[in-house]
Amino acid sequence: MPAPEDARLAALRGRVREWGADLRPLALEIDRDPEAIRHHLDLPAVRFLATMGIPAEFGHVPEQIDGHRFRGVTALERTVVMEELACADVGALVASPGPLLAGVAVGLLGDDRQKEWFYGRLLAEPLWTCFALTEPDRGSDAGGLDSSLTPRPGGALLNGEKRYVGNAARARLAVVFARSRPGPLGITAVLLDTDTPGFHAEPLGMLGLRGARISSIVMDDVDIPHENFLGRHLPATRRGVWAFVQTFNALRPGVAAIAVGIARAAWEYVGDHRRTLRAGERHRLDSMGRRIDAARHLVRRAAAAVDARGSDGHTASAAKLRAARLAEEVTLGACEFFGPGARLAHPVLDKLARDARAMEFLEGTGNMQRLNLFQGLLGGKIDRAGADLSA
Repeated sequence: MPAPEDARLAALRGRVREWGADLRPLALEIDRDPEAIRHHLDLPAVRFLATMGIPAEFGHVPEQIDGHRFRGVTALERTVVMEELACADVGALVASPGPLLAGVAVGLLGDDRQKEWFYGRLLAEPLWTCFALTEPDRGSDAGGLDSSLTPRPGGALLNGEKRYVGNAARARLAVVFARSRPGPLGITAVLLDTDTPGFHAEPLGMLGLRGARISSIVMDDVDIPHENFLGRHLPATRRGVWAFVQTFNALRPGVAAIAVGIARAAWEYVGDHRRTLRAGERHRLDSMGRRIDAARHLVRRAAAAVDARGSDGHTASAAKLRAARLAEEVTLGACEFFGPGARLAHPVLDKLARDARAMEFLEGTGNMQRLNLFQGLLGGKIDRAGADLSA
């Protein structure tokens, strides 16, 4: 059995589970219209997400939970929040405003002025942010980035396209990766207000995770002043590629936790709507529950590893790989408890199955996670037992 959480994290889980009860009734509404989240910005879960990840030194003072303040700056805290809210409704979770990926990147790369500007804007009002790396026909291959920063006096002009960027169509603040010169050290991140002329984002049609407003971006001579270049005070080796690898490492356990939450939601749905089960059905449902518990344990291990050392993202890749597969298998398996027309008769289950499939692509496909996992194996950063965690 997985080791129990400490009292502090258990208190957080209990409170976030209470908050999740407000999100569950919104599931189908946000699936139909992701902008409906704007009518629910005062819900406790959405308020928490709107500032989650902002450090205390920038004025972030969340409410106390059993005598503790949780700011969501550690991977362990984020996994608790992500699982519970994804179990309530992943659509509302990914639709909510907040810093998330962009906030982690600013924390890694930003100077004091940039952090004060970025975090201050988010504390002043709920704002959406986006983290723009992936490009059409390039994926997340840093070596193939085509977006460019062309020098001009006092800054640069940003040109290019991005694809599959969460919340970009409604983001007010963006972190964008582009190329300032050839080679891996030529990748630079910039911080911008999306009101800047030349920046345009449109949502893409999606089957799952509709709340995330996955978008495409076109940037046409977007003016970026030098003071908005992230990492200017850091060595070139700790800016572009290093920064997004560290950002993904930090958030990957949370993405895995989202997949665990989706699987748990489907598992709980069966328990709530099929009160009488045959012996074989009970065995299958119990087996699903054990697999969900095991995946949560792996996610917790991955988060602890990342919190201990930001470059240790290999276990997180194993967790994301296993959890994404689990979410798909459990949601489809849950439909089998309700017969051939389950997805028509149970729209919540249909939504869970669509959302689960999207987890394969969120924050890197399974093949990308396998590459990261086996690079760790070959490099001696994990042993064979660690590599087998994703099986």
